[in-house]
Amino acid sequence: MSKVIVCRCEDVTLHDLEHAVAAGYADLEEVKRYTGFGTGPCQGKECLAVVGRELARLTGRAPAAIAPFTSRPPLAPTPLRLLARDPSAHRFADEDADPPPPPRPDGGR
Repeated sequence: MSKVIVCRCEDVTLHDLEHAVAAGYADLEEVKRYTGFGTGPCQGKECLAVVGRELARLTGRAPAAIAPFTSRPPLAPTPLRLLARDPSAHRFADEDADPPPPPRPDGGR
């Protein structure tokens, strides 16, 4: 068995995808929930195309027929220092923190 990584953030391998398809999972949302790909720091930005292509190959479908998985907030990574702040602090964000990204025109879809 080779260790071909398809999701570096969550260490998901091609073998994991093959196992998911053999278990009956055939779309990206199901495979994401089964393997954990796309749930790491990149939220699928690095691996979605690769996993989609391999899922199309493994299921015999056209790549265009593979629908993307549902993306869930945060759309931009949240710095750990903001999540770990002292609750008694008088501000919600550090003055030097990056501002949140502007809303996407397509509503995040």
